[in-house]
Amino acid sequence: MTEKIIDITGSYFVDNDILVMFWEREAGWQVVNSGCSLIDEKYYINDGLAGLKSIVSEKDRIGYERLINNLRECVNGRSEGILQNKRNLSFSFSMMTVKGYYSDFKITLYLKFHKNEYLSAALCRVEELDPEESYRYQLAKVITNDKNPESFNREVKKLFEQNPDKDYALIQFDIAGFKLINQQYGESVGDEILEYIINTLKYVCNDQQLYVRLTADVFMVVTPYSEKNELLDFIENIRDLLQGYKDIEYRLVFGINFVKDKTKNLRKFGDGAAFARQSIKNNALKYVAFFEDNMEKTANNKKWIEDQMEKALNKHEFEMFLQPKFSISSEEVVGAEALVRWMHPEKGMIPPMDFIPLFEKNGFVVKLDRYMWEEACKCLANWKKEGKKMVPISVNVSRKHMQNDTYLEYLEELLKKYDLEKKYLEIEITETLDDIAVSRGIEELKQRGFTLLMDDFGTGYSSLNMLKDTQFDVIKIDRGFLNNFIESDRGKSIVRHTITMTHDIGLDIIAEGVETIEQARFLNECGCEIAQGYYYAKPMPLSAFNEKYASCI
Repeated sequence: MTEKIIDITGSYFVDNDILVMFWEREAGWQVVNSGCSLIDEKYYINDGLAGLKSIVSEKDRIGYERLINNLRECVNGRSEGILQNKRNLSFSFSMMTVKGYYSDFKITLYLKFHKNEYLSAALCRVEELDPEESYRYQLAKVITNDKNPESFNREVKKLFEQNPDKDYALIQFDIAGFKLINQQYGESVGDEILEYIINTLKYVCNDQQLYVRLTADVFMVVTPYSEKNELLDFIENIRDLLQGYKDIEYRLVFGINFVKDKTKNLRKFGDGAAFARQSIKNNALKYVAFFEDNMEKTANNKKWIEDQMEKALNKHEFEMFLQPKFSISSEEVVGAEALVRWMHPEKGMIPPMDFIPLFEKNGFVVKLDRYMWEEACKCLANWKKEGKKMVPISVNVSRKHMQNDTYLEYLEELLKKYDLEKKYLEIEITETLDDIAVSRGIEELKQRGFTLLMDDFGTGYSSLNMLKDTQFDVIKIDRGFLNNFIESDRGKSIVRHTITMTHDIGLDIIAEGVETIEQARFLNECGCEIAQGYYYAKPMPLSAFNEKYASCI
């Protein structure tokens, strides 16, 4: 008999019958026990997947192909695709019976390796699932979280009751940036990837591992484990099998939570796995995280902020604070930076670090920036109306705005609305490198006549090459750069030469975070004329700024 790969799609099953075939390297495939009606030999031993479309359901095809191809590699002496410590592989699928309707079946491959080097024998068992197994299989194919979460929970509870001595963990994973895949390749390709994942889980998971698709691209596996490394090995196997569907690049992110009390609602532990997964969604260097208690608090705080942000904006809970900029030599106020503070009616002041990074990620910073721009314009208009000496206010423009040009027209309209010259509304943008959209936005702002300040110089992507090509008018030395370098003679020399070089190429410079008179004197000696920081004044409400510096403006 010719040695080929078995293709069970050619076997028309009689209900409740079992097909068992055995393969040996010397003898090839042999029928061990069969109650099936075999049409002819080509359906018994079939090289390839003939008849697949008419027999195996469309949705099960990817997982079935993976199983057959994996077995083919083992027969040909290449077993890298199968973990050497895994001696059986299972896959459930729907297939047409001899009576002409679809039923659910399971293939189990029992593998034997010769000295862990090559596959020497394999037992292939195909059987129809019993009603309970079929129910679990069909449940795993649907999105359960929104439709019927209790069904999956009941199955997990049964699993726990049947295995009281085993420890279990929940592994939740999704595709980072899945919406972008839909946008770039189309929703049909996105659906194919999701089907590819569920079919691979059918193939990877054994009878003791329940899996489910929770939402669009979020999947969860309930699995027993003995030690942590087992979970990591299982995740590595999933990643290896799922990477690069049709050469499409995507990143899977996993969160793990241990089931510490099997009597509690599964949702609690699922939420923990979700917290772990979400904690690294924006970390390109990590793809697995274990749940920690502080993650729930962080996630709850994030949700609270996102629930409150629109309401807070409408109720003017965000307040503009001003931090004055001083001439070091004359100690006169020569400008101010607008900084946002969230004054919540119950929680009091919420620190910017608690909400600004989140707003940068979820895009709300665009609305908040526009709000702050108008607050600054109102302030400048009042100074003008009251006949006070005008000093410029610098406002932050997030890089999120650079994705389209609407912010430029918005800034222009604000200046027109409040009858202000552009020199009084300065633009601060955090330094960046090799970002085409930001570079284009900076160039457009410059062409329109705005004064541009590079914020946080000395951190992140600072480079001499960037200074050579910059469109900025003013460089703001970051407080960290100042504090780190001013402690030693060599560091002071670097700061001194940085200031001299900046002046030589025609840029002004402002030092942030000046906290002592010694720092102020050193900067003045180096040629830095303008500074801001706690030595001079902390950020303050507009009313306090007007009262304290009324004589200066």
